[in-house]
Amino acid sequence: MTVLLLDAGVWIAAKDGQDRYFEAARPLAVDFDQPVAALDLTLYEVANVVGARKQRSDEAVDLCRLISARCAERLVAIDAELIRRTLEIATEHGLTAYDAAYVAVARRHGWTLVSTDIGDLVSKGLAVAPDAADYP
Repeated sequence: MTVLLLDAGVWIAAKDGQDRYFEAARPLAVDFDQPVAALDLTLYEVANVVGARKQRSDEAVDLCRLISARCAERLVAIDAELIRRTLEIATEHGLTAYDAAYVAVARRHGWTLVSTDIGDLVSKGLAVAPDAADYP
């Protein structure tokens, strides 16, 4: 079964009933039969958006706990080689280092990147949207 690397937007959408990707993201976040992965960066992004920006710190902590539990051995820490690849990908595709890090990790491990970032990742063929009919 393919491992899905979920970016922060997917995790956030899975908890926000008003998000356009809620229905598609929710099962990805909670179905323990589907192997998923995340970056350590994801925890900070979730904390920033849900906790700091939306002022829902308890929800942010709970979501970070879910990510840690769901990803367990597939919670990836950035290392020097990933930084190098991240910067190459960022330059090549005009991405932020944050977005490029997801691409670098997905490529390193042969995982499918799932993202709500349509403009920067999905439209460039670097990720699939949560509501994609099927995953490679």
